[in-house]
Amino acid sequence: MIRVNENYLKLRASYLFSDIARRVADYAAKNPDKEIIRLGIGDVTCPLPPACISAFHKAVGEMGSKETFRGYGPEQGYEFLREAIARSDFQARGVRIEPDEIFVSDGAKCDTGNFQELFSREIAVAVPDPVYPVYVDTNVMAGRSGENCGNRYRGLIYLECTEENGFVPDVPKERADLIYLCFPNNPTGATAAKQKLAEWVRYAHENRSLILFDAAYESFIRDDGLAHSIFEIEGASEVAVEFRSFSKTAGFTGTRCAFTVIPKKCNAFTESGEPVPLRELWLRRQTTKFNGVSYPVQRAAEAVYSEEGRRQVRELGDYYLKNARLIKERLGGIGFPCFGGENAPYIWVKGGKDSWAFFDELLERAGVVCTPGAGFGSCGEGYIRLSAFNTHENVERALDRIEKAFK
Repeated sequence: MIRVNENYLKLRASYLFSDIARRVADYAAKNPDKEIIRLGIGDVTCPLPPACISAFHKAVGEMGSKETFRGYGPEQGYEFLREAIARSDFQARGVRIEPDEIFVSDGAKCDTGNFQELFSREIAVAVPDPVYPVYVDTNVMAGRSGENCGNRYRGLIYLECTEENGFVPDVPKERADLIYLCFPNNPTGATAAKQKLAEWVRYAHENRSLILFDAAYESFIRDDGLAHSIFEIEGASEVAVEFRSFSKTAGFTGTRCAFTVIPKKCNAFTESGEPVPLRELWLRRQTTKFNGVSYPVQRAAEAVYSEEGRRQVRELGDYYLKNARLIKERLGGIGFPCFGGENAPYIWVKGGKDSWAFFDELLERAGVVCTPGAGFGSCGEGYIRLSAFNTHENVERALDRIEKAFK
C-alpha cells in the first residue's frame, strides 16, 4: 500500500482563487454584456522592457549557432548575471554581497517555498498575518503546522499585522526559529522602517533564529529612507536570507527569473549546536534538484542592469505606482480607508464589512474584481487587496464605476 504524505491533507482547500474564479464566472454568465475589470491579480500587464527584449533576441540567436550554443548552465546561475546583481543591487548601496552568495532561480515563489526543506521538522515557524500563502502551505506540507483550526494552524506562530501597528509585525514574546517577513508587503502594501527591521535582526541574533526576507517588490520603493535589502541592517548577513525577483521589477512573470542571497556568514545549527553554513546546504540542494535558468532568460535579466535597462525598469515601476496612487486617492475620496500603494503596487482597502461580501458587492455593482483579505489570513478580514498591475485606462474606468456605485 502506497501511503500519501498526510500533511497535504491538512491543507485548507485553495478556496481563495478557486472561489474568486467561480464567482467571476457566475457573474460573467449572468451578465454576458458587461465587461469585467480585474484589479485583484498580482500579474503584470506591461511588456518586457526593450533592453531585455533586445538581449533576449541576441541570446536566442546565439543558441542557433554552433560556436555560441550553450547547453546546461551552472545551477547557481551564470557569473555575468550574478556579478551584475551583486554590483548593482547590493554593493552600490554599500552592502557587501559577493556573486558567489547569489543563486539565480526561476522564481522567488519557488525559492521561498523550497527553502524550508533545509530545516528540521521540529522548528518553530513564524508567519505574518495577513500572509502570502506559500509561506504557510509549504510548512504545512513539511509537517510543521499541526492541525488547522478555523483560519489558522495550531503549530505556527502568527505575527499579527493590523492597522494599529501599521501592518508591520512586532517581534513575538515566544521564540521562533524561522521567521518570514515580506517588505514592501504583499498583500498590504506596507513598508518597514529600518529601525523596525533592526529589531527583527536583534531578535534573530538573541534567539539564534533565521529571517527569510522576501524583497520581491523592492524596486517599487521610492522613499530614500527605506531599506531595499535586509542586508542594509547591521548584523543581518549572519541571520537572514533574502529573496528577489525580476517578475514585478521587469515584467518577468511569464519569463521566470529570480535570485536568492545567502551570505557565507549565515548559519543554521545541528542538534548539538554546531554551525552549518546555509549557503553550502542550498548549493547542495540546488545542484541535486535544479538545472538552472536558461541562458537567454539570464541575458535578458542582465539587461535590467544596463543604463537603458535601469531607466526602463524605473519607468515601468512608475507606471504601476501611478495606478496605485490613483486608486488610493479616489477610493479614499469616497470614504474607504486605504493603505499601501506608495512604495508598493498593492492597495489594502478597508471595506467595513466581511471581505467576501465586499468582493461580491464590488463585482455586482461595478464589475470590478478584487482579492478578499480573508484569503490571506484572519487579520485580513474586513479588507480587500487591489492591484496596480493594469493599464491606466482600465484603472480609470474601474474607479469611475466604483465611484458611481458607492458614492
